[in-house]
Amino acid sequence: MRIVRTWRGVVRSDDLETYVEYVQETGIDEYRATAGNLGAWILTRSLDEGRSEIVTASLWVSLEAIRAFAGDDVGAAVFYPEDDRYLLERDRTVSHYELAD
Repeated sequence: MRIVRTWRGVVRSDDLETYVEYVQETGIDEYRATAGNLGAWILTRSLDEGRSEIVTASLWVSLEAIRAFAGDDVGAAVFYPEDDRYLLERDRTVSHYELAD
């Protein structure tokens, strides 16, 4: 069973490119460096009033592999020092889905 982990946040559209680079250098790189990670991606879209949404999606071999990245509470989002600078809204939890083959 493979697991997809997703998280979402909202930033100012003017900050989107910079924040995407930051997420790439922190969370995405850390995902990919963790044993049991099968890939990680950043999805973005424009919302309204100068806001953009960012979604991270990562593919894992198991919840145990996710635990090696996220810690014991695999449902809690992992944040990095500069996130507060960019995020207007953020999910404090993540969603996990079983990948249907």
